Parts: sequence; structure tokens; C-alpha cells
Amino acid sequence: MKHLLGILALSLLLTGCKNENQEDREESQAEVEQATEIDEKNNASADINIQPVSHATAVINWGEAVFYLDPVGGAIAFEGKEKPDFILITDIHGDHLNAETLQALDLEGVHIIVPQAVKEELPEEMDDILRTLDNGGTTRVLDFYIEAIPMYNLPEDDPESRHKKGRGNGYLIEKDGQRLYISGDTEDIPEMRALKDIDMALVSMNLPYTMSVEQAADAVLAFKPKQVYPYHYRGQDGLADVDKFKSLVDEGNEEIEVIQLDWYPERD
Repeated sequence: MKHLLGILALSLLLTGCKNENQEDREESQAEVEQATEIDEKNNASADINIQPVSHATAVINWGEAVFYLDPVGGAIAFEGKEKPDFILITDIHGDHLNAETLQALDLEGVHIIVPQAVKEELPEEMDDILRTLDNGGTTRVLDFYIEAIPMYNLPEDDPESRHKKGRGNGYLIEKDGQRLYISGDTEDIPEMRALKDIDMALVSMNLPYTMSVEQAADAVLAFKPKQVYPYHYRGQDGLADVDKFKSLVDEGNEEIEVIQLDWYPERD
């Protein structure tokens, strides 16, 4: 009888150890999965790299894809840069649109997304590679979803407006759940404030053409991107105070990361 009880006790002990080991493994696996999920969330935009060229012009690497934003400055500005898969142009002004620069690039197989007003400024022989989007319009290039977001000055009915509503495009680019917003030349408009779930945002700030740093910071605090990049910040009185912009955003929401890049290399 004692022998039987001993076997039973040993069996219960081994079963308990087995259950504890299984629980430990499950708990450990849950911790790993949670840590992986947090790490993936924190690095949601790790494979998007913004390379400033100057002012409003940039080369953006997104995974294996490359696209140009408002390419100006001639072919020399893009020497050594990877060929774009597509190009985004926001407006007709010379700091955003330059036909000679476009014609100097290798555009074979490249789609150029533009507002109608930009198309009207470009040579007709480029029509086959232009894809026109009105405000609110959408398109797909490769695996990218692209939406044209309004960009304009306030009040929107001002006949002297430098940027009238409907003429130019900001852009929302999305792939695999990651969302990049490019403001273009805009003020603190409702369409920008209404944006949701933005991972990265390029936001302009230069008076009298777009916004003050105070207006830009207030808009950013409204739509809460994970990261914001001040760009297009040269105005009539020189460069906007992007350090002040960062301070205002930091004070309003420390979870928004403000990243300052060198958009004006000619200063160096």
C-alpha cells in the first residue's frame, strides 16, 4: 500500500512539473510575441527614408521603391540618386515644378502623378506618363495607394490667394498599413486636421506662402502624426524657426517625434 501511495505521489509531482513547464513556455511565448508586436509598432516607419534635396524637393526610399517629390534643380540635383519608380508633383510654382528637370531624368517606365494645373504646364509629349489626380482622387502605383489631399491658403475664397483650393495637391501615400502625408503648400486647413493614423508627415511652414510655425504646430497637434518633418520653410524673411516649431509640438504632445533634416544645404 505504501509502495502504491509513493508511485501515486511521484506521478502527481511529475504531472505538476509538466504543467508548470508548459505554463512557463506559454507565458514566455506570450512575452516574446508581445515584445515583437511592440517592436514592430515602434519601427513602423523604419523602412521609409527621406533624403532632402532642397526646400520642397526630396528623394524618398520606401522599402525597395523610390519616388521623387517635386523634382527641381536640374539633372545635377539628382546625380547619384536612384531612378524613381514614380514622381509626385504638388503645384505649378517653380519650387515644385520644373519641366527641364523632369526632361533631364530617365523617365522610362516612370509615372508622374500631378494635379490638372501642373499637367497644363508640361509639354504635350509628356502626357503619356502623366497621371492626373484632382483633390480627393486616388490611384495605385506598384503597391502604393496614393490620395490627393487638398492644399490651399485661407480664407479659401480669397481672390488674391497664392494657392487656391483645387489647384494643387498634397498627398497621402499608403502601403502595408504605413501612411505618409505630404502637405504641399497649405495653411492649417480642415482636411489636414482631419487626417488619421499618420506615421510620417512632411509639413510646410513659411510666411506668407503657407503657415507660421505656430499654425503648423497647432495643426500637427490636431492630427497627431507619429513623426513630423518640417520642410518647405524658407519664406520672405529667411528660414522659419523650426526649433520653435519643435518646442511647441514637444510641449503639446511629447509622443509626436519632430525630425529636422537639412533642406537647405546651400547654407553649409
